[in-house]
Amino acid sequence: MEGFSLKFLFYTLAVIFFIHFSGLSHTEASNKGGFSADLISRDSPLSPFYNPSETQFDRLQKAFHRSISRADHFRANGVSTNSIQSPVISNNGEYLMNISLGTPPVSMHGIADTGSDLLWRQCKPCDSCYEQIEPIFDPAKSKTYQILSCEGKSCSNLGGQGGCSDDNTCIYSYSYGDGSHTSGDLAVDTLTIGSTTGRPVSVPKVVFGCGHNNGGTFELHGSGLVGLGGGPLSMISQLRPLIGGRFSYCLVPLGNDPSVSSKMHFGSRGIVSGPGAVSTPLASRQPDTFYYLTLESMSVGSKKLAYKGFSKVGSPLADADEGNIIIDSGTTLTLLPQDFYGTLESNVASAIGGKPVRDPNNVFSLCYSNLSGSRIPTITAHFVGADVELKPLNTFVQVQEGLFCFAMIPVSDLAIFGNLAQMNFLVGYDLKSRTVSFKPTDCTKID
Repeated sequence: MEGFSLKFLFYTLAVIFFIHFSGLSHTEASNKGGFSADLISRDSPLSPFYNPSETQFDRLQKAFHRSISRADHFRANGVSTNSIQSPVISNNGEYLMNISLGTPPVSMHGIADTGSDLLWRQCKPCDSCYEQIEPIFDPAKSKTYQILSCEGKSCSNLGGQGGCSDDNTCIYSYSYGDGSHTSGDLAVDTLTIGSTTGRPVSVPKVVFGCGHNNGGTFELHGSGLVGLGGGPLSMISQLRPLIGGRFSYCLVPLGNDPSVSSKMHFGSRGIVSGPGAVSTPLASRQPDTFYYLTLESMSVGSKKLAYKGFSKVGSPLADADEGNIIIDSGTTLTLLPQDFYGTLESNVASAIGGKPVRDPNNVFSLCYSNLSGSRIPTITAHFVGADVELKPLNTFVQVQEGLFCFAMIPVSDLAIFGNLAQMNFLVGYDLKSRTVSFKPTDCTKID
């Protein structure tokens, strides 16, 4: 079955950002039109999260459950400017980012999260820190470190997650849905990207949280969080003078060669255009951290199904047509409203024919034994102005030997277009023109 080898699943379900940028300085990146990054799968042997004792299917099941848990704490109705509850789970992002802070630069592997804004890392002195493999950042040893006061705009951008100490230092405090937490000083320092290879990209005075009190379920290999959302404190927003608000990524089915990595592009290299490219507007909703799209319908073959809203009373998107789904590269599965999912699933089952079988792990409701790719119908997501035609590798996943399941699941109050649905597309974000673009691409051939 095309696109469904175990090795494909092993290398493409959960991608982690180990970012090794082209050798460009800040100035060179601006003049030459952008820079690029390699992306390495979370479950690849090249990843520090790799566990050789796990099977491919063990890793798959963990990725599925991370999707479900992430959605539980990604809800828009759990976030407000007066809340100190972060909308994500501390350890459930599907990406890591290798960056450095300080002068001289001190490396960190942070969880890269498109559903969060603030960049933070563990810092000395530690009132309480979780154990990590990498050295804990000591701001006293950085020549470019500077604490921010309470009067600054960056401090006000924290909203209810910010505060003021007795000495007028701006402080932040985040708690996560799984009970993890981080708090400390809001500061600026030099951000260095790709410091381990070539000439790095260095950006001065990047705002970040210097965490002195951190705990919960963070893992040894992670030493903080890198916010890639749309809010003013995210790394993407702070890099805007350098990248113009433009970035893109292409998630690769790596197949037999783990050295063939996915790519991420910034600046003019992040523009997605040309034959086959389609664009849809980014909707303006709160919180502005998330990337909201508007899904009008989905087609199964030639049959178009109108996208329906949420059935849950009081859901923040229940009566809204615009911005009714979030695009998130950190969620593996695609999550759809219960009522609409039921209609979609019945049409997919009708198109495939045959008798479905039960998922022994009770994650998916539509599964088949030994399903061939030729039986899977083309499913098209009709966003405003953009028809995104999904291939079998985007819509079905092999969850164990001989068992293939529909890679979309129902939820009660939040829709997410996940990373399985985005694989083998060049996906571009333009925060200046407020669009997201899709272009069918063989991502193994992207430079």
